[in-house]
Amino acid sequence: MKALTRYLTFTIPVRFGFRNITPEVEETVRESGVKEGLCLVNAMHITASVFINDDESGLHEDYREWLEGLAPHEPVSRYRHNRTGEDNGDAHLKRQVMGREVVVAITGGKLDFGPWEQIFYGEFDGRRKKRVLVKVIGE
Repeated sequence: MKALTRYLTFTIPVRFGFRNITPEVEETVRESGVKEGLCLVNAMHITASVFINDDESGLHEDYREWLEGLAPHEPVSRYRHNRTGEDNGDAHLKRQVMGREVVVAITGGKLDFGPWEQIFYGEFDGRRKKRVLVKVIGE
């Protein structure tokens, strides 16, 4: 069995944003040499998410609006978590809704996606360096 671990590191310059990380994940799969297996991709921060969906700007705006409706950033006093001196209680809740990780099958050396599927990093408390783990295993 082959295995490869990579850490993607980047900074989203705003508090809330999405980044398509599919190309970086595909490159990691190529580097691994795995032809049949699995690829795990997970956010390594509790205020960020990894998810799969369509790379369509209207959908991303819908996500932003929907998530702000579920867990608005302000007033920050509404979240007990923020009593610790932080202002990111909403980001923790948004991460819980959007999820921590995805697993994608590798078939024929490529990510085995459905139509329009792409992998995204979701940032809910940005403006600092964060990591995403990419772990490829298989034959």
